[in-house]
Amino acid sequence: MNSETIISIFLGVGLAASVGFRVFLPLFALSLASYFGVWELNESWQWIGSIAALITLGVATLVEIFAYFIPWVDNLLDSIAIPLAAIAGTAVMVSTVANLDPVVTWSLAIIAGGGTATAIKGAGASTRMASSVTTGGVANPLVSTVETGTAVVVTTASIFAPILSAFLVIVILVFVFMIYRKLRPRVKS
Repeated sequence: MNSETIISIFLGVGLAASVGFRVFLPLFALSLASYFGVWELNESWQWIGSIAALITLGVATLVEIFAYFIPWVDNLLDSIAIPLAAIAGTAVMVSTVANLDPVVTWSLAIIAGGGTATAIKGAGASTRMASSVTTGGVANPLVSTVETGTAVVVTTASIFAPILSAFLVIVILVFVFMIYRKLRPRVKS
């Protein structure tokens, strides 16, 4: 496996993790990166760099970001966004991975891309629901701000420093695992 392939995998995993925070933001950033020639996408995914995709993903990004600042609407969005994150995480991974057999690419995309995005989106949805229950939704805009900020940082790192983004994803997944352990129901003996 050459260094280009490894870097493309780091890019895909980083963007998939970002999808777990905001579904459209990493796709919009990938569209920008492709449009300006920062990243070359797989041949069948080059449409993401088109003007139409850029505008569509840009509008979707803005709508998603602002919708998450409305308490209770954000919880509704989470119920839709969890399966959407799995699909988008898989898609960004497939679109970025270079020089691998299609079976390996799709397997990696489903497991690492879709799995990472779903794990992070699930933890975020649990955090938001806990915030809604404990604060009546008052703290949800703070949760949304942290999620959007994290998505921006990880997306930016993924595009400009993919190795750093891989490190950030590991840190985020450890944090998600810690949240999961605190929120899961205890089995009584």
